[in-house]
Amino acid sequence: MDLEIDIEAPWPASIDGVATDWADIAEAALEALVQVAPELDNPRLLASLLFTSDAEVHVLNREWRAKDKPTNVLSFPMLERADLLDLAPDGPPEMLGDLALAFETCAREAEEKGVPVAHHASHLIVHGLLHLAGLDHEISDEDAEAMEALETKALALIGIADPYGDRT
Repeated sequence: MDLEIDIEAPWPASIDGVATDWADIAEAALEALVQVAPELDNPRLLASLLFTSDAEVHVLNREWRAKDKPTNVLSFPMLERADLLDLAPDGPPEMLGDLALAFETCAREAEEKGVPVAHHASHLIVHGLLHLAGLDHEISDEDAEAMEALETKALALIGIADPYGDRT
């Protein structure tokens, strides 16, 4: 799977004096995710990822979801889960969907959780990509647990602690 990444202000080039390469962070999150969600490890798949502002996500959320507020990540799937699972590795590119991450919300949530912004952004990318893959935590408790387990496993592969708390 390939990610088309666009990074806009206010996503900073460094945090606390440490250079932050958001594209590298996104690629690492994807590489970890395909290890736990192999249906995403298909060379035909494309997804776009926009690192943007709360203001832009607010506009997108209002326009496409009729929710008049910003949120941390928006997912716009373009492929049904059944079609994803049946997708052969050979053939023309297939657009899985689009993601948009809002910096201010991501940074605020990271601070509230006491985690680095880069870790929270990685979590949101993994979470959003799973939504693009047709998973949804709002369907049932079982679906939420399954999605959270995949997120936790993927994040552990890149050294990020379970964002939902300790699991055994």
